[in-house]
Parts: sequence; structure tokens; C-alpha cells
Amino acid sequence: MKFYNRNDELALLKKADTLKNEHSVMTILIGRRRIGKTTLALQPFTKEPKLYFFVSKKEESLLCEEFLEEIKDKLALPIFGEIRTFENLFALLMQAAQTISFTLVIDEFQEFERLNASIYSVMQCIWDTNKASTKMHLILSGSIYSLMKKIFENAHEPLFGRADFKLHLQPFHGSTLKEILHDYGAYSSCNLLDFFILTGGVAKYIELFINAQAFDRISMINEIVNPHGLFLDEGRNRLIEEFGKEYGVYFSILSLIANSKTSKGEIESILEKNISGYLYRLENDYNIIKSIKPINAKPNSKVQKYEIVDNFLSFWFRFIFKYQSLIEAGSFEKLKEIILRDFDMFSGKFLEKLFVDQFKEATTVYSYWLLLGERQSKRNRHRSH
Repeated sequence: MKFYNRNDELALLKKADTLKNEHSVMTILIGRRRIGKTTLALQPFTKEPKLYFFVSKKEESLLCEEFLEEIKDKLALPIFGEIRTFENLFALLMQAAQTISFTLVIDEFQEFERLNASIYSVMQCIWDTNKASTKMHLILSGSIYSLMKKIFENAHEPLFGRADFKLHLQPFHGSTLKEILHDYGAYSSCNLLDFFILTGGVAKYIELFINAQAFDRISMINEIVNPHGLFLDEGRNRLIEEFGKEYGVYFSILSLIANSKTSKGEIESILEKNISGYLYRLENDYNIIKSIKPINAKPNSKVQKYEIVDNFLSFWFRFIFKYQSLIEAGSFEKLKEIILRDFDMFSGKFLEKLFVDQFKEATTVYSYWLLLGERQSKRNRHRSH
């Protein structure tokens, strides 16, 4: 799949790349899994060396061994003795950045929290001491929203306030999905709506559908229900690590919201427990739901409903999680029948969401051109004087 859109994000990375020649620069890159963070970070926005570290679930010494190979390959640095801690490895890189200008991408940065949380304090000390005299663009990427928020936005954390730039990567807009469908000769208004719902604008899901040449509703649902594919376990794989041991309660709440039980009162009456704290965390810590006021609600009314922000997660909880028993029994054809039977009713709210998405994007573009026009008019008036 070719690289689509992300022009604003690339422009910011290029700006940071230029600034690093004056002093080291830190960029935070946040976004849900599969959204395209790694692909963006590895785009050729710089002509200087770029190192890529992926923080997998390994012992610190094994990670350092892996990272050292990347350092030798990209920077050709002589390494003397063993380096078994990230503290020593990061100090080595900051020392190298005194004379070499380069970019360092650390992917799934929040995993250091589980591996060795003291790494953040160590990095802060080394960074603060050397930032002004070095030439490194440090990109710290992470997909667990709650942990990344804690690391960089909690005033008690060592890396609080250290970032120069922050990118929160969002799903593709409807205009990009339309462009993709046109590129593959599959555009129609119906396909666009279904593509918008079933991919949610998430780059990895789009890539999977492209690889399967699945662009219409039936083809995409066949791909989702494929027992050998990624989609059936996607919601669980994405969120269990985020929610931890209380994932059962969170999953129940999200399933009810996806099945049109969207008010706090409705959910509490079914679960028979107070869910205020769970709703707050889902909205503010995890960024998975958002509260909305009904159209006919009074301005000062406290009445509010909730919706799942992510289109695909809404679909997953409505159809995949709800009918898990069919999956366990291997009744995939029956599951397809249910999805196709109920999909039109489910998709209604997303038509409005797609229109709002396109309207906001059109308004942004119009504002941009209006601003350019105003600037040009000012220049012309200045020249006339």
C-alpha cells in the first residue's frame, strides 16, 4: 500500500529534523495500534541517519544487544566492552550526538514502564544534561494511550514537559478513504460508507482489505469473519493490555454502548453497579468513548449519552464480542448472516458521522485557503504602498 496523506505530520517531523542541528529535539508520537505510527516515523523526512528501536517484551540486556546492532549498522560507532543497560546505551548515543546529527525512533516506548520504570528518570537526566550541545531528533512512539499520557503529561513523572513536539495520530478522514477506493477502482458511495465503518480509517485494516481486494460490504465482512485472519481477536488484543485485570467490566460497558445502551443509567441498571469511574477512565484516560448531549437536551442539562470513538471497535463490540459463542462453535456462516442482516440498522449513525467528518475537513481546507488569501491581500496592499 502506498503512503497516504499525513502531510501535516510529515511537515512537523521535517521541522523538528531541521531544529535538531541547533539542539536536540524530542517528539512524542501517540496513536492507537495499527494506525500507522511506525510507517510515519520511518518515512524519509531526513537525509541523515535514522535508528529504529522497538521495545519488545525482552530482558533489558537482550534489548540492548539488539539495539547495539542497529547503532553499529547506522552510525558505525566503535563499541568497547559490554553494554547491558539502557542507561549506558542512551548515554553512548547522546555522546555520539555531540558530533553526529541523527534521528532515534523508540517504538512502543511505554513498554519501559514494565521493563524498568527507572529508565525514564535516567533518560531525563541524560537528556537535560546534553540537549543543548547535541544534535539528536528523539521520536518516542507509543500505542497504549493511558501509559503514554501518564509518562508525558503527569507532572510527577520525570519526562513531563520535556517534549518539544507532540503528534497524536488520528485515523484517515473520509476524503483519504475515498482516494484509496478510487485508486483501486472500487469507489461508490455505499462502498465509502462501509469502508469508513469497517476500517475506521485505520491504516492496517485498510492494508488488509487492499491485500484481499475486499472493498464491498460482503467481501469485507468475509475477511473480518475469516477464522485465520486478524480481525476476530483484534478488539481483545488491543484492549486487554490497556485495561488490565478489570477488562471484563470495561468490555461489558463497551458492548452495551455498541448495542445502543448509551446512557449511564441504562448501563448501570443492566450491570447493577456504579460505573462512573469506569466511564471517566474510558473517556479521559483511554480515549475510547466520548460523552455527547442529546439534540433535544436543555443547555444546562446533565443528561448525556456515550459513543465509542473508534468505528471498528464499535463494530467489533456490536457483532464480534456479542456473538463470541458462535465463533467458539465455529459457526462463521451464521455470524456472517447476522452481521449482513443487521448491518443497515447499525450503519445509520455512521452515515451522519461520515458527513460530519467530511464537513469538518472541508471547513478546515476552506479556512486554510481563506487565510492564504488574506495573507496575499496584505502583501499586495503592502507592495502598493
